[in-house]
Amino acid sequence: MAEQKGYIKNSDEKGSINISEDVVAVIAASAAVEVEGVHGLYYSHGKEITHMIGKRGFARGIKLNVEGEEITIDVHIVAEMGFSISEVGAKIQKAVISAIEDTVGTRVCAVNVHVCGVAQKKSR
Repeated sequence: MAEQKGYIKNSDEKGSINISEDVVAVIAASAAVEVEGVHGLYYSHGKEITHMIGKRGFARGIKLNVEGEEITIDVHIVAEMGFSISEVGAKIQKAVISAIEDTVGTRVCAVNVHVCGVAQKKSR
C-alpha cells in the first residue's frame, strides 16, 4: 500500500496554506546538496524501485517527522573526501533549518545528518 504523506498547515483569518511534506523534503534536499563537501544524498538501492515509479524523486535521502507544528529532518549524505565531516554536518544543519524555516515558516526541531559514505571530490 502506498505511503500517505501529510501536509504542513498554516492557517489564519484569511484561510489556510497546506504544504506537502514532499515539498518540504525537496527544499531540505536542495539546501543539503548545496553545502560544500556534500557529494550527494544517499539512498538505499533496495528502495530504488519506489523512486523509479515517482515516489519522492529528488528528495530521496531525506526523512521527515512532522509532529504538530514542528519538524525533525534526517538527511543521509555521501561526503566528499578532503572536508571535515563535522563541519560539513554543521553547515548542512544550518542550511536546512534556514531553508525550511524561511520558506515554509515552520519551526525545525532538529536536523540529524547521517554520513553514509565518502567519495572523491566532484568537479564543480
